[in-house]
Amino acid sequence: MDEKLKFIARLLDGESMASLCREFSISRKTGYKIWSRYQASGLEALSDRSRRPYKQANRLPFQIEKLLVQLKHEKPSWGAPKIRELFVRKHPDVNPPAKSTVHAVLERHGLVTKKKRRRYRAEGTALSNTQKPNGLWCADYKGEFMMGNKSYCYPLTITDFSSRYLLTCEALETTKEQYAFTVFENTFKEFGLPHAIRTDNGVPFASAHALFGLSKLSVWWLRLGIDIERIKPGHPEQNGRHERMHLTLKKETTKPAGANLLQQQERFDGFKQEFNFERPHQALNMQTPSSRYAMSLRQYNGLPEVEYPLHERTLTVTECGRICMDRRKINFSRVFAGQKVGVTQVDDKIWMVSFMGYDLGYFDEETNRVEPGENPFGAKVLPMSPV
Repeated sequence: MDEKLKFIARLLDGESMASLCREFSISRKTGYKIWSRYQASGLEALSDRSRRPYKQANRLPFQIEKLLVQLKHEKPSWGAPKIRELFVRKHPDVNPPAKSTVHAVLERHGLVTKKKRRRYRAEGTALSNTQKPNGLWCADYKGEFMMGNKSYCYPLTITDFSSRYLLTCEALETTKEQYAFTVFENTFKEFGLPHAIRTDNGVPFASAHALFGLSKLSVWWLRLGIDIERIKPGHPEQNGRHERMHLTLKKETTKPAGANLLQQQERFDGFKQEFNFERPHQALNMQTPSSRYAMSLRQYNGLPEVEYPLHERTLTVTECGRICMDRRKINFSRVFAGQKVGVTQVDDKIWMVSFMGYDLGYFDEETNRVEPGENPFGAKVLPMSPV
């Protein structure tokens, strides 16, 4: 269990704030900050949001599943449609499962040979050079380090590009996607929405196995109207301002590291206060980031509704990453699960799939799989952004 949740649970059990703060080696100020966040947003403000699907597919009786596996062993070269037909012939009195269900059963038992698809290769995107606050935010994980309790800390940091203002420095136990969602949502609630966010090509900002390297996190940003920028692999200097802040952060907060996650968070909070309001910056003519930064006028109010008036259909991507149209299941991408996409016919039996203002790919009535089009997030011939 996360240490913050343990802290709150023991407060709810009636233990005093003072004794708990001493035990967790944090100040009362930090303790009351955690308590106020819990009172304002509940446990969601302290831990990850649930990504559990709204619906779970009905699982087949194990007897039927066993028969399907047995038939596959008898006919190893047959695919799911033929195995299903053979099942119908041998067991006409049993209601047969769908072809997709048969395929899922065979895949779960390791009886499906997957075709290797060309893996997405990150190339970076065009990089902007805005001089306005909230025109561009930069985000990254500072390298993990071991704390006094022998567990690792993974700080997630977010800065404003033009003012160098350190928006967030959150001590996390992992780089898993669901924790990043919570951190970014809290930051959006406090400061508003940026025009764009620049990151590297690592998890959870990108996914090498998904369409155009998108992840659920970056799809969420697009849904909020935030453009994504990615640096080229092996070129951290393209996010140089942020990396320079990481050097200072490491020097002043991790040598030595805190005893536990809560104590380390207290150090990050102190650094954030000094970095933004006290420390002069040479790049800002010895001014502080707080003197240059102003909150965004774009408030965060959750996800807006998505409409595709210029498309023939608006469809919702299933939890398994498919588009269902006219009783057909078209493989798309799981990172879009639960999102609405626009589908329109562009040629005879050829359909185009769009998300927000981006045309992502095409499918026909034979392959039932979305093939990527031209990368709408790819690198363009633009001047390099200075750091």
